[in-house]
Amino acid sequence: MNMDYIKKKISDYIEKNLSEKRRIHTEGVRKTAVMLAEKYGEDVDKAEVAALCHDMYRGINIDLLNDYVNQLGLDKKYLDNPNLAHGKIAAVMIKKEYGIDDQDIINAVSFHTTGRAGMSELEKIIYLADAIEPGRDYPSVNQLREAVDRGLDEALIMSLERTIEYVRQQGHFLDEDTLKARDYYLKEEKPINEQ
Repeated sequence: MNMDYIKKKISDYIEKNLSEKRRIHTEGVRKTAVMLAEKYGEDVDKAEVAALCHDMYRGINIDLLNDYVNQLGLDKKYLDNPNLAHGKIAAVMIKKEYGIDDQDIINAVSFHTTGRAGMSELEKIIYLADAIEPGRDYPSVNQLREAVDRGLDEALIMSLERTIEYVRQQGHFLDEDTLKARDYYLKEEKPINEQ
């Protein structure tokens, strides 16, 4: 996999197909993911590629989104659900369109919205970079940024719990991967007196 070539091809796609707002967000996620990869000793190229790919299919019209869900054989729960479907579509399409076969990158793109139990460090970085990139502005974002600075797992739990609370308050569909991820990482975190 020639990472520079892939990054160039994906950047061209982003420039042609994403709205200005989505391009700015993607660049924020890219910069944040690279910084976190450097801080936590992960592969910077993989973090950059996953960040560039994470929202490639965000913002497409609902009919096209549903066509992708059907044609790619994705779970029917993604129909009419752009929040959850876009990462799943991107994960399949980056393999088909760009020859990305690194499962860690594919998983990071696929689960960047929901999280999942047993996430790799790269998956955590993309999930969190999406939540804390500089353009994000919501009530607890600064607390989450501080938590990310202390450690990925602490921040991941905080983000998952806040996502669950927000999605439930909004009355939206809550993907079971998010609940399983939260439960998994809560079990992983040992109280200080047990360490």
